Amino acid sequence: MNPGTRACIAYIAGRAISGKSAGSVYDYSRSKHVNISGTIEGDHVNVYDYDRSCHVSGNLPSLYDYGNSAHVSLTLDGTSFSGYDYQSSKHYSGNVSGNSVSLYDYEESKHFSFSV
Repeated sequence: MNPGTRACIAYIAGRAISGKSAGSVYDYSRSKHVNISGTIEGDHVNVYDYDRSCHVSGNLPSLYDYGNSAHVSLTLDGTSFSGYDYQSSKHYSGNVSGNSVSLYDYEESKHFSFSV
């Protein structure tokens, strides 16, 4: 999964599951804050990634990443989430605990950590 898409998914999942508001997500793998803002209301998502200058929007579980021109699915289940990245044709999964988001990317075969 593209690192920018991964950060957006972590941001969306983190906000949707925790119910918290945030203007960025910290990506530990890249040691940087990724500025993202927008609305997540019920199943409707419309966020803007300032690093990539693009929107990620749609109605869960079907989102569209305008930065990659590709669909990405995101299903929420309690404190866990999972989905499919159509650009890489690979699944991902993760969980949210407080401000921490852990995402396992099957394309990379490793875990990524974020904070919202």
